[in-house]
Order: sequence, then structure tokens, then C-alpha cells
Amino acid sequence: MTILVTGSRGKVGQGVIARLHAAGLPVRAASAAPAELTVPDGVATAELRLDAPATFDAALDGVRQVFLYPEPSGIDAFVKSALAANVEHVVLLSSSTVVAPGAETDPLAAHSLLVERALAASDLTCTFLRPDAFASNALGWAHPVSQGLPVELAYPEASLAPIHPDDIADIAAATFTDGLLRGRAATLTGAQALTLREQLAILAEATGRDITVVEITHAEAEEQMARYMPAPVAASLLALQKAASEGPAAIADTTGTLLGRPARTFRQWAAENAAAFTGR
Repeated sequence: MTILVTGSRGKVGQGVIARLHAAGLPVRAASAAPAELTVPDGVATAELRLDAPATFDAALDGVRQVFLYPEPSGIDAFVKSALAANVEHVVLLSSSTVVAPGAETDPLAAHSLLVERALAASDLTCTFLRPDAFASNALGWAHPVSQGLPVELAYPEASLAPIHPDDIADIAAATFTDGLLRGRAATLTGAQALTLREQLAILAEATGRDITVVEITHAEAEEQMARYMPAPVAASLLALQKAASEGPAAIADTTGTLLGRPARTFRQWAAENAAAFTGR
């Protein structure tokens, strides 16, 4: 009854592996470069590239459940291989953007939506975890904060309910250990709505640094972001921030509602990751 975890180099994937292994469940960590993985003693590894179907069969051998990162380019072949391997349940790390208007053509949402649809059309039992903003998205500010530069934002009052990656890992692991959300979809958030300006104020407290927020125009922000990501992705992110400026973020399912324990806060995430913003 091995559980295959894809995206094993990511924070959430690593968290899922650690939790399942601690629960005494057989886990196989998959990666495009398995030799580079750091996993607990006793956890097997396998090569798996989600855009390379030739790697699927060996990785899925003996697997009954899968934690899957979304990769649309190989999803049809992956579903076929999973069914042939007698996989019973797939937990997909999707995105809350898949339920937003225009998701089919949005470059952020479409990536996960295509995978959801392929899985939903199959005979596999599927759980779709749809986290909203990750607390770790704040790492995008690490460079200016560490260099003492202002953080430039087009929508500093955009309100989000950032979720700690460890909360996502807790919920994902519970889908395997306790059957939580099995066969269902859930939007996941943190328990507190915070504007981008408020997140930066919390980071200032955690790092002991003054962080100046400078408001810039939408066009200026789009030009800046397009230097580091495809222009359509930058446009999509700014559209999300603009929409999020219209009021407090909605709170969806959290570890509190699903697991009966308090959700980790953004303040906790900031304290744990302060070094990333100080260069230490």
C-alpha cells in the first residue's frame, strides 16, 4: 500500500513525506533527480518526471495512493499508468484559482484546472486540495528587505488569508491517514485575513528591520514583474491583487475547521523564516 509523493523537493511534499513516514506508512518520494533528495531513513525514492511518461510505470509499481503536484503536459498518460498500476486514490495539490471566473484561460488557474479535469474524468478516487495564497509567497520580498530597499507594490491593501505550508502538509497527510476529504475538493486558507502591507509589518517585527512600502502603478508593477516571469503570469497575479483590494479575504477551510487544531499564523511563518529576509 505504498504512497507515492511527487514534488518531493518542495516544502509541502517534504512535509507530507515526513508525516506519512512518522505514521509508519510506506512512502516513496519521487523526483526528477531522486539522488538529490533528502528524505527520512527508510523512505524509498524514485525517478518521476511528470512530463516524461516513460518514468511513470516504475515509480507507480506497488503504489495505491499518490500525492500529486499539477503538471498538465503528461496528465493523460499519468492517469493511464496509475489505473494500470491499480492506484486507488490521488490527492492533488491544486489551486483556489480553478474556481475563479475565467479560470480556463488564466495562465495560473489553467495549469491546475487541466489536471483536475483529467483526474475527475477518470475512474480514480480524487481529492483536490485548493490552497489560496501561501505564506511562503512572501519570500518574493526577501531580496529588497534583506538589502534595505523599499518594497514596491501596486496593491498594498490587497487582502489575503495566507496559509502556512505546514498546514497544507497536515491536511494532505490526513487525507491518507484518516480519509479526510477523500473524494472531495476543498479550498484551504489561513485563519486570518491580512493585507500585503500588514504582512510586511509583521515581517518587519520578525526581522527587526524597517520595511518601507512604496505604492506604484499597475503598469509599473507589471513591467517589473515581467522581468522575472512570463508577462501573462504577471498580469494574472496583478489582477488577483486588484480584486483582493476590494475587501477582506474570505476564510475557507483551515486546520481549525478540518483537523480541530489552530491554524499556524503568518506571524509564526515570519518568525520561522526571518533569516531569509536578513541575509543571515
